[in-house]
Amino acid sequence: MFFLLQNEGMPRHARLVIPDVPVHLIQRGHNRNACFFCEDDFQFYLRWMMRFAKEAGCDIHAYVLMTNHVHLALTPHDAGGLAVLMKMLNQRYVAYINKKRNWTGTLWEGRFKSCLIFDQSYFLTCMRYIELNPVRARMVQHPRDYPWSSYRANADGAYNPCITPHAIYQALGNTEADQRSAYRNIVLSQEDEIAIDNIRRATNGNFVLGETISTEELATTLGRRVTPGKRGRPHK
Repeated sequence: MFFLLQNEGMPRHARLVIPDVPVHLIQRGHNRNACFFCEDDFQFYLRWMMRFAKEAGCDIHAYVLMTNHVHLALTPHDAGGLAVLMKMLNQRYVAYINKKRNWTGTLWEGRFKSCLIFDQSYFLTCMRYIELNPVRARMVQHPRDYPWSSYRANADGAYNPCITPHAIYQALGNTEADQRSAYRNIVLSQEDEIAIDNIRRATNGNFVLGETISTEELATTLGRRVTPGKRGRPHK
């Protein structure tokens, strides 16, 4: 059974949410301005993200907090869990920043963007895409050097109470050490620009990521496309 989060304002695709199907999510700062200003801000966001994820029935598998946007890979176990998590988290964080900096108004760029991850291979690619953001932005040379992501937990086994490993990640090896080793190899392999473009397009368009029979069935049920059309050159 799937659940649609209806949009407000101008007509857009309703957001696709299916319990127990992982999601890639991005939330940007308003006008792409900064939304994290110091170490305390990152820590505040992560603390409440962990608390609200539990309350909303969502498992967080990977994340990165950049200075002006957030990426999450998570699995909602309830139809409304994703919306509940982001509403509570965004409201709490905006109230914190506004009080701290004596601001008023919004901090985020409207609604968050997301896509369902139906394809198992894309789930690991999406985790990799998320955790390599600081490297891609040339903020650090290695994802391990960026403190506000889940890389150290997923690749090195560092304690991180925010993270719940997904079954796809756990299938990388028989032991946790094997899983981490396999994941490190995935992260350090050469990036697939076409895969990156597919992730970006699916997330920005609220499509389904992956080519499966399920996407065809879902499209028939919804009466609209759930995957983006073909495109000539990948976005870099």
